Amino acid sequence: MKYTWRWFGPDDLISLSDVRQAGSTGVVTALHHVPNGTLWSKEDVVERKNVIEAAGLEWSVVESIPVHEDIKTQTPGWEKLADIWAESAINVAGVGVKTICYNFMPVLDWTRTSLHHQLSDGALCLRYDALDAAAFDLFVLKRPGAEADYEESVINAARRRLDEMSVADIDELISNIIAGLPGSEESYSLESFRTRLEAYTGITSATLKDNLAAFLSRVIPQLEPHGIRLAIHPDDPPYSLFGLPRVVSTAQDLRDIADMNASMVNGFTLCAGSLSVRRDNDVCAILEEQAERVHFLHLRNTTVESDGTSFYENAHLDGDVDMVKLVDIVLDIEERRGEQLPFRPDHGHAMLSDLRSGFKPGYPAIGRLRGMAEIRGVERALRAQRRKP
Repeated sequence: MKYTWRWFGPDDLISLSDVRQAGSTGVVTALHHVPNGTLWSKEDVVERKNVIEAAGLEWSVVESIPVHEDIKTQTPGWEKLADIWAESAINVAGVGVKTICYNFMPVLDWTRTSLHHQLSDGALCLRYDALDAAAFDLFVLKRPGAEADYEESVINAARRRLDEMSVADIDELISNIIAGLPGSEESYSLESFRTRLEAYTGITSATLKDNLAAFLSRVIPQLEPHGIRLAIHPDDPPYSLFGLPRVVSTAQDLRDIADMNASMVNGFTLCAGSLSVRRDNDVCAILEEQAERVHFLHLRNTTVESDGTSFYENAHLDGDVDMVKLVDIVLDIEERRGEQLPFRPDHGHAMLSDLRSGFKPGYPAIGRLRGMAEIRGVERALRAQRRKP
């Protein structure tokens, strides 16, 4: 396995020296300063690569070149934006970075309702509370028609939950959901969020899948000669939010995407944490089924709560995913394919000096270091077991 680390560029609180000390050999990054829909110039790409290599590391994966909302909705002129996206990918491939993680989530990227949920040991983690999300949707956002998406008991419980919140609690919930989390391509005010949702009126999951297929059909012929591998990230969380369709949420969704374009450029990021918060997803089975198309791994773990929808980020070896079994499958795939798969530890707990020095939500130094060390231990143990006669 190739050990990598997500780095948010020169303004990241965690330095590239820190990344090396954590045990990574590769960096996962993007040109976050370039506006969505704007070309990543060759000069900017080379500059970022040189900074990473000067620190003794390799730029292993791009995460991500944002897919413009007009592409997802197929607003007139989307083809030009798709061509800019493809040219940016080609410019990155020109310096040897051939794996590109991207997502096709409408409006919101990954979403949580709490960024500092305290665990029993005092560490902090990310959490998604379905009732908080419903309270926001129904009574803060006041999305037209939202009531139809919830059972009466949930509506009543969400109203009580909102009544229990202070003004500061409500402001924090709004910020957590729409202000933009690390790696997100957009941030919104309540009004701009409502406006963006309106652009998806009439766009169903089937429509969004058609739009993804059209995007892939346009960019893959441009990317294929350059040896680029696309790795679409699962929806996070993997179900509809605020009336928006989601199309990368289930095993069947991944099959449908694989069928959109036979090229092996068309691949996946296996995010264990995202997929596992649906109890009908068997993450290990999904990895085995899509083994030839999985080009990148996010190894993290989640625990689904008693309501079946809320969840929190657990330690990498705890939670609902059998991480030992998952890593064992990765080793089988690497052996068959004759290559290392890049992975990064994702969404670690904030602990120890993280709590004193500050951190990006989901991306603390010590918590991810712990996750990487745990995965490395699992890999070493499995490899030693395989060597036994």
